Amino acid sequence: MKGISDIKIIGVDEKRPPIIRKEPYIDLYLRLSHEAPSDWCEQFNKLAQRMVPQVKIDGKGIFIETYVREMNQVVDHFESIKKIVLACNNQYIELIQQMQVAADKKNSDLQGEGGQQGKLNAIIANLKFDD
Repeated sequence: MKGISDIKIIGVDEKRPPIIRKEPYIDLYLRLSHEAPSDWCEQFNKLAQRMVPQVKIDGKGIFIETYVREMNQVVDHFESIKKIVLACNNQYIELIQQMQVAADKKNSDLQGEGGQQGKLNAIIANLKFDD
């Protein structure tokens, strides 16, 4: 199974390749290496909200949608988006680690003799069961 740190831009959507048109922009649909979780997508959209041109991830967590006005902007815009993907991966991993530390602390507090688990253990140990 692939993890969050494996999320990378691996190409463009073959069904929607960049095309020169009459309109003064070129749509870019960038494919991620695998589906991103919804909370990762929310974080990505927050990090990308100030980018110009606009960048967002689709609801399925597979494609990043954006555009450029001219083809000579593609490389710089793409590199900026890659940085956001990396930053989002790092923030997401950090959040997971913080949640794990908090859960571990809560569990260790409950497990100690003076904690809630210790009190429960003492109550159970003093119960008088029938033979």
